[in-house]
Amino acid sequence: MKKLAALLAVTWVFLVPTASRGDEPAVVSDLKVTVLSTMLTELRGVGEWGFAALIEVDGRAVLFDTGARPDTVLKNAAELGVDLSTIDTVILSHNHWDHTGGLVTLRRELKAQNASAMGQTHVGEGIFLPRRIDPEAIDKLPPMPSEFLVKAVDVRDRYEALGGRLIVHEKPHQLHPGMWITGPIPRVHPEKNWTPFTHIQKGDQLIEDTIPEDQAVVLNTRSGLVVIVGCGHAGMVNTMEHARSITDGKPIHAVLGGFHLLSATDQHLEWTGSKMRDFGVKHIIGAHCTGINAVTGLRAAGSLNRTNAMVGAVGSTFTLGEGIQPGLLNR
Repeated sequence: MKKLAALLAVTWVFLVPTASRGDEPAVVSDLKVTVLSTMLTELRGVGEWGFAALIEVDGRAVLFDTGARPDTVLKNAAELGVDLSTIDTVILSHNHWDHTGGLVTLRRELKAQNASAMGQTHVGEGIFLPRRIDPEAIDKLPPMPSEFLVKAVDVRDRYEALGGRLIVHEKPHQLHPGMWITGPIPRVHPEKNWTPFTHIQKGDQLIEDTIPEDQAVVLNTRSGLVVIVGCGHAGMVNTMEHARSITDGKPIHAVLGGFHLLSATDQHLEWTGSKMRDFGVKHIIGAHCTGINAVTGLRAAGSLNRTNAMVGAVGSTFTLGEGIQPGLLNR
């Protein structure tokens, strides 16, 4: 009996998660994030309706989202002097074309220089669900190039044909020490942070596409968490709360990316900004679908200013310990 008790005790030690045994979570020391795709641009690079960012962390580099047009990220990186051929890892926030459009081109062009370039891509569970685009909703938009309406499953097939490997996450995953992929973000608050263009095919029924796979990147730094989002379709407050839950409730130092608040009411912006203030946010780069007016609203509600809360542009950077380096238009 004593032997059994001892064996169970040893087994329990190995089953208990690391954090619960009092170990400190890994902390990122060096971090730089560079915007490679968004609408606003200046002397270098071209703008588009899309998002992508280079994340450089403790000697490693990861590409977060890949922009809309097939070659935007490739060209912008070249103009900014960024070598993407050394990067083997991509993270996609969700299925939309304005975040997945460059993946196949990046893999095809860069693997000629490095066989592992863009060779593995991390996605959230649900990204490849069967979807149907609402033609009536699309008809209300300005005409778009046909390549903009490509489906995630088509991107998947073309990417895998080039030797790319997809890794699907249904829960948080620590990619590198101190760097987390959230996996699909729980919808605790009723933030309807998406545009109803698509439906998910479930049996013989069509249900509203809430972009269930939406995920973000969370970096645990000495100053607090840095949260990077593609569109924030899960809701910005939901995303920030989930980021904190992964890291034992740490304050949030910076939030970067697309927040999808371009149509948000003043009341919603006030609520989101006040939550950012409560969570300790000190820096905001609101790019892509955030909205120019929305950044102004978040700045006011979050008690921030023009030096630490601004619209993102191609080439804008956030560096840990230095803050945001804007361009000329968004400073």
